[in-house]
Amino acid sequence: MKITSLECYPIDLPLTEPYTIFYETIDHCVNVVLRIETDNGLTGWGCAAPDLPVTGETPEMVLSDFQQFIEPVLRSADPIHYIRVHEMLKSLIPSSPSALAMADMAIYDLVARYARMPLYQFLGGYRDNIPTSITIGILPLAETLKKAKTFIEQGFFILKLKGGKSVEEDVEKMILLRKEFGKRIALRFDGNQGYTADEALHFIQETASVGIELIEQPTIKDDLQQLHKVTQESHLPIMADESLTSLLDVFRLTRHDAIDMVNIKIQKVGGITNSLHINSVAKAASVEAMVGCMDECELGIAAGLHLALCRPNIYHADLDGHLDLLNDPFKGMIRLHKGVLYPGEGIGLGLVR
Repeated sequence: MKITSLECYPIDLPLTEPYTIFYETIDHCVNVVLRIETDNGLTGWGCAAPDLPVTGETPEMVLSDFQQFIEPVLRSADPIHYIRVHEMLKSLIPSSPSALAMADMAIYDLVARYARMPLYQFLGGYRDNIPTSITIGILPLAETLKKAKTFIEQGFFILKLKGGKSVEEDVEKMILLRKEFGKRIALRFDGNQGYTADEALHFIQETASVGIELIEQPTIKDDLQQLHKVTQESHLPIMADESLTSLLDVFRLTRHDAIDMVNIKIQKVGGITNSLHINSVAKAASVEAMVGCMDECELGIAAGLHLALCRPNIYHADLDGHLDLLNDPFKGMIRLHKGVLYPGEGIGLGLVR
């Protein structure tokens, strides 16, 4: 089997409404889509979700990487040798994680299609569905409660609240969310690097009665000491997100007992191959994993879902980045029912065309 043609193009995806996290407000995103075909008639799909503050890339940079590196490597390559292809691309674009993820994703899609299996089954098929959290950005209190009510009415039972701008406001929101909706929902909190270690510990102490499931990236990503302090002094599990961008990061974080959990994002770490390596290190260190996402079309979310379904150490999913996107050309690849994600019925990543 040989790759015979490749096409790469950007898609602009407005959001139904903007949302705010600690360091920015987002009202739209641009994904870059890769389509590859083989000499035996198979088609594989991948996508990049470049985000300058997170992946260090712009859509223009991804398209340039495709033209200069990805297309020359993939053209005439045999997708069956997907690890060899991944290693070649990783050496050429080491600082382009979403571009690498795009190519890696498309190759995995092809190989699973060649095997005539859904990707999660090809990778091990540990489970066939997983609950996802749904995210509430930084909003005034009344709007936060209103949005939570809407999500719960839609069937979601895991809410993730974004914060990091004001400890006292974040504490108030978490307490009132629990008071308003009781124990029927799980609550997670994402500080997006907004706190100092002392502020994070204050937040944890003040919300002790809430029963928060986990705290995600409370402190700045490059300060291991701050993150370590929170982890060691907290009764709640602390998860690394922005601090984790590579295999070296997960080794460093787990070796120093700086975290209890990791958020693996395919776009941020450079693909499914790298994600599986990271999860293996986390498992060896008895650290649980969650598969998270960027603002991604349903093609990218499908890849995250298949990853989450294939390994027992991946206990959690935060795969809601597609739900507020308009004009998604890949809508329908996965199924969401009462807060639980299911893969599509097609082979590979599930795209049926």
